[in-house]
Amino acid sequence: MPLALLALAIGAFGIGTTEFVIMGLLPEVANSYGVSIPTAGLLVTGYALGVMFGAPLMTALGTRVPRKRMLMLLMGLFIVGNLLSALAPAFGVMLAGRIVASLTHGAFFGIGSVVAADLVAPERKAGAIAMMFTGLTTANVVGVPLGTFLGQSAGWRVTFGLVAALGVVGLAGVARLVPDLPRPGGVRLRHELAALGNVQVLLAMAMTVLGFGGVFAAITYIAPMMTDVAGFAGSSVTWLLVLFGLGMVGGNLVGGRFADRALMPMLYVSLGALSVVLALFTLTAHDRIAAAVTVFLIGAFGFATVPPLQKRVLDHAHGAPTLASALNIGAFNLGNALAAWLGGLVIAAGHGYTAPNWVGAGLAAAALVVAVVSAALERRDGARGTVAAGASPVRSRAAATHH
Repeated sequence: MPLALLALAIGAFGIGTTEFVIMGLLPEVANSYGVSIPTAGLLVTGYALGVMFGAPLMTALGTRVPRKRMLMLLMGLFIVGNLLSALAPAFGVMLAGRIVASLTHGAFFGIGSVVAADLVAPERKAGAIAMMFTGLTTANVVGVPLGTFLGQSAGWRVTFGLVAALGVVGLAGVARLVPDLPRPGGVRLRHELAALGNVQVLLAMAMTVLGFGGVFAAITYIAPMMTDVAGFAGSSVTWLLVLFGLGMVGGNLVGGRFADRALMPMLYVSLGALSVVLALFTLTAHDRIAAAVTVFLIGAFGFATVPPLQKRVLDHAHGAPTLASALNIGAFNLGNALAAWLGGLVIAAGHGYTAPNWVGAGLAAAALVVAVVSAALERRDGARGTVAAGASPVRSRAAATHH
């Protein structure tokens, strides 16, 4: 794999760290500013909303900018946002810094996916995308636990200062290692918007929302589930999340490897297995060892869907894939928000902390149904194209005979 993928992975590592590390530092941030935990939770909500709206906005603004330059601009904005968070004198400034940093998230992964795919041969595109996303998955194993530890021991401002430093490394890597790949000639914003009219692109995004929503239905409430149901100590939750992150790393690499060989079968297997594992989590959550194994498997099967889904969007938005790719990253966050809300509803209804697992299983199963429908439509359209191509010479010969 080209060294340029390492630069993209470093940027992804920084973005993944800043996205998730705030969850472990909410009490420290709340105490620092004298606000409640729910108010501090706006730092999570604001980031998620910034990703959803920032993905199309930043990508649209960058449609006439070379992709390498746009990646560098995004990393620069990421550095500014995290420095603003690290130095914020008031909670409102801290929130603004989080939103500024979040604006880079969707566009970086969206444009980065296109660049990663362009760096390698067609049969290795999903593997290249997976290599970039390894930075995001590794952040959950290394960056988030380390950032949480540093924030709790040395102060949360140190954590965000180090994340900004990671952004500097990522920016330097992109500047040095990523080549100046030419944009497709004549591609404008209207072409990027037109690519969103492709049914297969929309179906892939629906799979993203539902499939990864299934993952976060369970993982959002993993702390109370593991402490109140499985009987883990509160301090064990961090290591369970590391286990989840290890599953994400493995699933991402396996998904990238096999998606280049058999993309749709890879989606069938991963989404089907994810649905089954989430359903079983309602039972395995009552046993510590079984619960830990299940958490790992949820991360593995959940992230095994990421490279094939991102590649499917790129394949069907061919010629103008950047906006569609970025919006698919926003779809992950939409799925996260939807699943967290639905999971909260079933808990509030009195069904217990394991109830979100059924929600997750249902969402993953729905994603599998969408995958089957997508493949069926693709086969139908392919068959129509074959028939039309085969019928033309016949009509021509008939017309010639009649004449």
